Amino acid sequence: MTEQHAQTTSPSRQPAHVPGGEETINGVSYMRNAQGDLRPTELVKPQDKLQDQTVRGIIGYALALSDEVSRFKAHTFEDISAFEAILAGQYDATVGGKKGNKTLMSYDGLFKVQVQVADLIDFGPELQIAKTLVDECLTEWAADARPEIRDIVTRAFNTDKAGQINRSEIFMLLRLEIEDERWQRAMQAIKDAIRVVGSKSYVRCYQRAALDAAWKAIQIDLAKA
Repeated sequence: MTEQHAQTTSPSRQPAHVPGGEETINGVSYMRNAQGDLRPTELVKPQDKLQDQTVRGIIGYALALSDEVSRFKAHTFEDISAFEAILAGQYDATVGGKKGNKTLMSYDGLFKVQVQVADLIDFGPELQIAKTLVDECLTEWAADARPEIRDIVTRAFNTDKAGQINRSEIFMLLRLEIEDERWQRAMQAIKDAIRVVGSKSYVRCYQRAALDAAWKAIQIDLAKA
């Protein structure tokens, strides 16, 4: 019953190869646990075996789907580049702005493909100068400093779980309107610290039922599907 249900609900694409959980040594079947130890398969609980098979089955389809999405992205940019090459050759024209952002629309206006290019930001040593100046401001203001400002500053200069500066909070500091001269110098130091170290292109696809309807994103993100 379980096998039949799995067959009727599995995706039609072929899964990627995922190594099985069993190893045969000298004619005896073993399964390796999370500590790296080999255990005879016959001693592994049936529910653990079933869980292992289920996870490996799902991962096989996930890997295949991930590869398919990667191919789709590559083909999408190739198709857009080919279209732009034709456009440039025939009309000496390009699509989009200086940063590479562009929108391509179907003739009936019901489908569109957007390419967005985002800068990859890092911060230079000026950021430490900014932190020193901000700390000086907070120390002098003491009780007069609003709690929300202290909270933003704390979050801004704390590193996240990956050890990276919290960029969004740093940019929040730049939005605060504070006239203190040292604060202004600190904000200028943050601006001077900003380094564009590269860029990343994103492609997003949309559709709508009618010209006066709202655009709806075609979801490729598993978490939003």
